[in-house]
Amino acid sequence: MILKVKNISNIGGEVKAPPSKSYSHRAVILASLAKGTSKLYDMLFSEDTLASIRVCKALGAQINKKDGYLEVIGTNGRLHNSCDGPIDLANSGTTLRLMTSVSALSDNEVILTGDESLKTRPMGLLMDALKPLGVETESLNGDDKAPILIKPGYLGGETNIMGNVSSQFISSILISAPLSKCGVNLYVLPEFKSKPYVYMTWDIMRKFGIRSVKAYYLKHDSCNQEHQSCRIDEFKIKKQEYIACDYTVEGDYSSASYLLALIAINGGSARVKNLFRTSKQGDKFILDILQRMGATIVRGDDYVEITSKGNLKAIDVDLSNAPDLLITVAVLAAMAEGTTNITGVAHARVKETDRIDTTCRELEKLGCCLEEHEDGMSITGGVSSGVVDSHGDHRLAMAFSLIGLKHDIKITNGEIFDVSFPDFIETMAKLGFELELV
Repeated sequence: MILKVKNISNIGGEVKAPPSKSYSHRAVILASLAKGTSKLYDMLFSEDTLASIRVCKALGAQINKKDGYLEVIGTNGRLHNSCDGPIDLANSGTTLRLMTSVSALSDNEVILTGDESLKTRPMGLLMDALKPLGVETESLNGDDKAPILIKPGYLGGETNIMGNVSSQFISSILISAPLSKCGVNLYVLPEFKSKPYVYMTWDIMRKFGIRSVKAYYLKHDSCNQEHQSCRIDEFKIKKQEYIACDYTVEGDYSSASYLLALIAINGGSARVKNLFRTSKQGDKFILDILQRMGATIVRGDDYVEITSKGNLKAIDVDLSNAPDLLITVAVLAAMAEGTTNITGVAHARVKETDRIDTTCRELEKLGCCLEEHEDGMSITGGVSSGVVDSHGDHRLAMAFSLIGLKHDIKITNGEIFDVSFPDFIETMAKLGFELELV
């Protein structure tokens, strides 16, 4: 389907940010591993999070949607796969990565698979890191990608993993480690990208009763200076239980970036509720970015207010700890005056798509002047009307729709926003930006 602008009127107002996709994934997984019954409030029910719910049910958790919350009766770490064949995760890379480690806690084999896009996601680094922990995995197509067979058995012990590909690999091991037979020492080798996502994992693990987790900052023995190439982060996780709890999912700064960017590009004022000042989400960085580009930001305890005159200016920005902001920032850059340099996001090449390449190619279709780099891009403001394709990437569809504020744009395969923001069209309409699928 094609996503396009239907109407624009009186941009601004007040909306509630959708629940965090990252926290929703983690909440349902930890509740499923916990002892007792959890109530999860303000959960995001998107295509991606439904994949996590589906696999947790298959592994033994009892999950029921109640009036106002999601009830999860946990397994107390005793998983059993009830599916005869592969478990379909659709397009959810987060579910695949987090559940690959968790599935090793099952007392029988698990096969995780998904759509054609998911089958392109590299998983070799995680599979290799699990081997020293006694976890046997097999890529059934022999390419270190899904479908992946995970055999029962999770001894624990010591392992290491590179930190510059996906923080979800690290989170996957951290989440599963407390239920291993003897705990885990995990060394994250340089460079450690997207750290805030790991902090989010650690934060919610504590909410579900995990206490014996220690983190250390180390240097190589042969190194006398604390420079980037010598950094090692160590996590020590003792064997322990997850305990059920009542948990409320906070608003998603990633999804809110489109709401905030709408005001920044067009001009006007808005308040976005359910965005917490103390959030550990790395994508909270969007507030600093918008402020540097010329918008006025007010940070409340549980809301953000933005005011803009619509005359954005170019900046230099390192997105190494917030790679999911890449496409939003690229669109902001294309609508700003001057040349914006985006760096630090080489790891964005292994997301739903190679986000650096697809973003550049689609901006070029709109006449944007840019240069692609291995870890980012340089974008000179200025675009025109045209037709672009989402490449099956929800973030590209949502971010590129903002160009419709000033130019006629159509996005093919635009319905993909359901992956993370099912109410995207309705929420944007509350701020005066009416989109439609045709």
